[in-house]
Amino acid sequence: MPASTYYRWRRDAVEPCARKRHDAELTEHIRRIHADSGETYGSPRVHAVLRREGTRVGRKRVERLMRQAGLQGVSPRRPRSFTRRDPAADLAPDLVQRDFTAVAP
Repeated sequence: MPASTYYRWRRDAVEPCARKRHDAELTEHIRRIHADSGETYGSPRVHAVLRREGTRVGRKRVERLMRQAGLQGVSPRRPRSFTRRDPAADLAPDLVQRDFTAVAP
């Protein structure tokens, strides 16, 4: 590994590049939008708000920054039409001792 790599790493630790600085500013802006939405907005809506406010940024970049910041939107719930049984649960005992054997066909 060249020595220049080490010195570039040291310089970046003290003074990050312009893209990392812009990412940090953008992440704070994304955090504010996400908090204002009640932490329900995902990356598509956050991206739309940023565009509406005049910030030009790509959708994938917003996704990446939200993922790195640990932010995610709320997924819409799908209605369930029936109750699902827990396969790990024990069956209820037959307290009545019912017998369902047929006497004739």
